[in-house]
Amino acid sequence: MIRRLHFVSLALLVVLGCAPLAGAAPAAVSGWVRDSAGVPQVGAVVQLLRPDQSVIVSVFTDAKGRFNFPSVFPGRYALKAMGTSFLPAMRDNLRVRSNTVVNLTLNTLYEVMQWLPAEPRSNNAQPDDWTWTLRSAANRPLLHWLEDGPLVVVSDGAGGAPKLKARLMASGQEGTFGESGERFSATVEDTPSGSRELLARVDFEPDTHAGMESMLGFRQDLGYAGSVQSLAAVMVQPEIEGGSGQGLDEVLMRSAEIIHLGDTLGAEAGSEQVLARFERNTPNTVATALPYAVLDWRSGASTLHYGVTTFRPAAAGREETEARVLLPALSTSNGRLALEHGLHQEIGWERHTDVSGVSALLFTEHIDNPVVEAMGRLAPGSTASSDALADPASALLHAAGPGFSTAGLLASVERRLPGDNQVRLSYANGSALAMSGVAAVHPTALAQILAEVHPRRAQMCALSLSGTLDGTGTRWHASYRWQPEETVTPVAPFSVEALDSYLSLHLHQLLYRGGNGVSRVEAQFDLRNLLAQGYRPFLMSDGSLLVFAQDQRSIGGGVALIF
Repeated sequence: MIRRLHFVSLALLVVLGCAPLAGAAPAAVSGWVRDSAGVPQVGAVVQLLRPDQSVIVSVFTDAKGRFNFPSVFPGRYALKAMGTSFLPAMRDNLRVRSNTVVNLTLNTLYEVMQWLPAEPRSNNAQPDDWTWTLRSAANRPLLHWLEDGPLVVVSDGAGGAPKLKARLMASGQEGTFGESGERFSATVEDTPSGSRELLARVDFEPDTHAGMESMLGFRQDLGYAGSVQSLAAVMVQPEIEGGSGQGLDEVLMRSAEIIHLGDTLGAEAGSEQVLARFERNTPNTVATALPYAVLDWRSGASTLHYGVTTFRPAAAGREETEARVLLPALSTSNGRLALEHGLHQEIGWERHTDVSGVSALLFTEHIDNPVVEAMGRLAPGSTASSDALADPASALLHAAGPGFSTAGLLASVERRLPGDNQVRLSYANGSALAMSGVAAVHPTALAQILAEVHPRRAQMCALSLSGTLDGTGTRWHASYRWQPEETVTPVAPFSVEALDSYLSLHLHQLLYRGGNGVSRVEAQFDLRNLLAQGYRPFLMSDGSLLVFAQDQRSIGGGVALIF
């Protein structure tokens, strides 16, 4: 009897506890989308987002600029509105308990940058967050980048989560020159004031004497006038061998200034000071300055630009907080260090809206000491050691190919797909270094192989897809870049659109998010040249086998703790 009473009591508790959940009626979220002058925006896209900014559902505004989400369960959400020629607008940290009305205002970049505080900040006001933002005031919206999205105007900054403050990451990498095995990295970003940003990073392999990377960056925001930034990067690679030297040290000092000339003109100019040398057994040193400049003219959604640079930019999708991504590539030529550099000029046009984009540019360039990469281990005492930098850990070599000049074009078109996914098609026509169409079967000296490397006209076609999976929040990026297999360097290497060769995949998964929305645990996974395409094998005179390719197949992954 007592047991039956306990069972009945437990059943009643379960029923009573579940009753409020079952009876919770869906609410509605509605409102209007207008521009800064109060004009209703017809056909604007409005998205209802989860707290992690993944998309739940999208609607279009009607003829009066009104939108409506009729069935929304109580909870925390975010709203984002997008319209042609406007910056996306977001209402963050939106708590829905019943029918909720939210009005969103779309602004141009010029309008946002012209906003000034309506009143002085009080002493007890919250300080500006240290995220990558234009300087904000306590009584106006923030302008910042989403983690996996565009620049947005956040109209409720109080609940916005700051970007990375500190990050610890454990990773493993295989198949990349100068990096193999377990690695640990720590990154810290801070902003002492609303217009200054500092970034520091160190990367090392534990319990070994292997290489170390470090970087320190500084950025001063000058408001509407622009910004200035400085960066120092150091990479120490004691295992790298080449010529009569061993242990490679590289140092980079970069300074740049960004200037806004009204609403339509912008300019950026800077220079990299590079120093590289072997640690011992040789006095060989490379020291040079590599300048660059870009001039933009903007009109609505279109931009016309001219650029000139003497070094290859960081490839799209790579973290620019990594020293190895920023430092120019090195190799050896006749036993001496050789720095890859050149002179690249381009003039281009692009047009981007919230749902599509198209760009085209013409370029001319001359490249000195282009790096040719190979996989293999040279026999001890081999004479080939004077013709390439060798990394014993990854079994990769970097040699200097012949310099060449070329001219060409690059065009791309992109489109935003349903579910916040994106597709991009690219085409390039230019020159690249090529090797013999038939792999050598007889023993050959490395110097003889390099002497036969030659530039040839080639085309490149690329397809990339990216997006975020609903439900899991997995960010992914898959790409396939094709060009003739006998080419061992990319077409248009100075383009920031230079994707990894052939089939590549990148995954980014949020594993845990803290209650404050800032601390989280993330996992990353990278695969490059998954099908091992474009390989050019050669049998060396010392009996070793070298396989040349644009990108050797590599795999990497890691877990990051962010707080």
